[in-house]
Amino acid sequence: MSTPPREQGQTGVSLADEDAVRRVLMETLFGLWSTVNNLSRLRPSKNDRYRVTVFGSARTDEAHWVYREVKRMSAALSAMGCDIVTGGGPGLMQAANEGAREANAGERVQSIGIRVELPFEQEVNPFVEQAFEHGSFFTRLHQFVLMSDAYIVAPGGIGTVLESMMIWQLLQVRHLHDTPLIFAGAMWRGLVDWASAQMLRPGFELANAGDMKIPHCVEGADEAVALIAEHHARWLAAQRTP
Repeated sequence: MSTPPREQGQTGVSLADEDAVRRVLMETLFGLWSTVNNLSRLRPSKNDRYRVTVFGSARTDEAHWVYREVKRMSAALSAMGCDIVTGGGPGLMQAANEGAREANAGERVQSIGIRVELPFEQEVNPFVEQAFEHGSFFTRLHQFVLMSDAYIVAPGGIGTVLESMMIWQLLQVRHLHDTPLIFAGAMWRGLVDWASAQMLRPGFELANAGDMKIPHCVEGADEAVALIAEHHARWLAAQRTP
């Protein structure tokens, strides 16, 4: 997106001139976006932490078996040495942060929550050790991308779909590389099957066949942990390479 041209020879703008004020605001906004995008290109030569983001519903009760499975999955990932990142809220986000805490991995891992301000949601869940707050979904999603080495998508609603679709697209257009996107649960297999059926119709293709192979669909926690373990081992080997 291009930056609106700066007017030449203009030293001041009257607040009464609404069009000019609007141009100054747009100029500044685009400039800020450009600065943030440029800064986000910077990457450390080596990372000392491997972070798995777990997306999932805020509505799932602690008594539900899916809550227990997400908690068990995150505990296994934490025991492996993975930080756990969530949206920081209740439900399956809390399950993931709780599993990270209960793995008793000490200082080796972190339990992280990336929150967004909403008028109807609770505060950050009590198992988050490091919390970040955002005023919009856009900047929040950007932080998920900047922080994460892998993604596991547990059952969830519209917000979970939004998050996982963005990661899928970033992998499709190669803005993310070698980053596992794991859909855990039967509901996501149905989504991928729908996308394949509707987007790969002969004569009206809306995607490539390879795009449908980007997400890994698994039935449950154990398969998700196994996939992360493989990727984590490769990541560790890369960190040891001079």
